Amino acid sequence: MKSWLQLVGNTVKVFIVFMGCTLIFYYGILWVSKEYESYHRYDEPKGRAVKVVQMDEHQPLPEWVERLMFFYHFGE
Repeated sequence: MKSWLQLVGNTVKVFIVFMGCTLIFYYGILWVSKEYESYHRYDEPKGRAVKVVQMDEHQPLPEWVERLMFFYHFGE
């Protein structure tokens, strides 16, 4: 009888530790999510930022075969 009570007691302890760790992890994920929710990735850059890509409007678009070869060559 004593062995059975020890088994139940240890099972309850493990369950409580598991639930505690799960709650800490869950609220940690919520906190990180809330932190990055207010992070504005698409704001205008500050300082001496340089635009990397500039499309030339006068240049005709490449044919689909040229574009496909460009994709195979550069992976973009």
